[in-house]
Amino acid sequence: MSARPPGKHAFVFIFITVLIDMIGFGIIIPVMPQLIMELTGQPIESAAVMGGLLMGVFAFTQFIFAPIIGGLSDRYGRRRILLFAMAGFTIDYLIMGTATTFAVLFLGRMMSGVFGATYTTANAYIADITDAKDRAGRFGMMGAAFGLGFILGPVVGGLLGEIDPRYPFFAAAALAGINVIYGYFILPETLSPENRRPFNIRRANPFGSLLQMRQYPVVFAMLTAAFLFFLGHAAFPALWTYFSTLRFDWTPRDIGLSLMAVGLASAIVQGGLTRIIVARIGEWRAYGIGFSIAALAYVGYGFVSEVWIFYVIMAFGSFAGIGGPAMQSICTRLVPANSQGELQGAMSSLQSLSMVIGPLTLPLVFRYFTTDSAPVYLPGAAFLLAAILTVLALIVGLSSRSQDVTTLTKPVPAEAE
Repeated sequence: MSARPPGKHAFVFIFITVLIDMIGFGIIIPVMPQLIMELTGQPIESAAVMGGLLMGVFAFTQFIFAPIIGGLSDRYGRRRILLFAMAGFTIDYLIMGTATTFAVLFLGRMMSGVFGATYTTANAYIADITDAKDRAGRFGMMGAAFGLGFILGPVVGGLLGEIDPRYPFFAAAALAGINVIYGYFILPETLSPENRRPFNIRRANPFGSLLQMRQYPVVFAMLTAAFLFFLGHAAFPALWTYFSTLRFDWTPRDIGLSLMAVGLASAIVQGGLTRIIVARIGEWRAYGIGFSIAALAYVGYGFVSEVWIFYVIMAFGSFAGIGGPAMQSICTRLVPANSQGELQGAMSSLQSLSMVIGPLTLPLVFRYFTTDSAPVYLPGAAFLLAAILTVLALIVGLSSRSQDVTTLTKPVPAEAE
């Protein structure tokens, strides 16, 4: 199918695709412990270890396949890859919903990592259909889809899970299937044949795609900054539940409400305010302010002792959401049209790698500083480490600003491949 000008329905499909990805991730959070215990007969302590294994294999698989999916979308077009992935999600959720052993559930999470890697293609699609000046706003909308999905997923999963722990998987499968049908009829191709490039497996690996980005100094610096930021940000999924339980004696209901608050704030900032703020102050200032707010918020989490202050920090920290879309906008401006998928593959791989490393290391910091052997009792120590990583990310990114002198809009010539 040749590329044709996309309408608003195309963006709606991409938004829904990312939303379903996140709902599918969040919808199983409330029921996963119950399902694991049902399949294995193990107590909650052992189920938690197995749940961590599932999180790790999901992140690792996504790390491996994100650049492959991105490279395939640069070769065969965005539409085909996106529809294939949503169809795959439909099958995947059905497999997990009908799993009778932990091994099958493990396989399902591996498949989720593969098909979830299409977030790279979704971002490349946005880059294809959006003018450079409007990309930060569109990427902000993708962030809003993440936030909205994080609100809806656990709520829907919790309600359906009270009936049967398998129902959330079937609901996610239905959503993905409906989106495949919707996309088949309305989603246009945006990458024209002349802008496509041959698929190269050496480039389509987590480190190959990163090495390709070295030819764009600003982009490579921003990718380095992104990894540092993602690594610090991993403190949230790795520690939020444990930290809030220990610090405030929260119940699962309290934790769920806090996650809903975070998701709502994120949706408001990234869905509505990012476009306005970036247009007003520019990409680089938005990047600097966003990452600075993130670092300050982490410091606040590190020392917080009152619940109301915790919520104030959440609201303040939500404005850090302008930094990521601004960073994405800068990078897409400096990469040719036929390498947008590769760029997003590299970005997604770094995020996935951080989600493998972060949950393995940050909890160790948390555990150490809550023991008697620690020099000081500080449950929020891991968040302080996240603040340091974010400051380093800010410095690395801003150090490349002086080199941002070129905007590439044409594809790399074939011989350059």
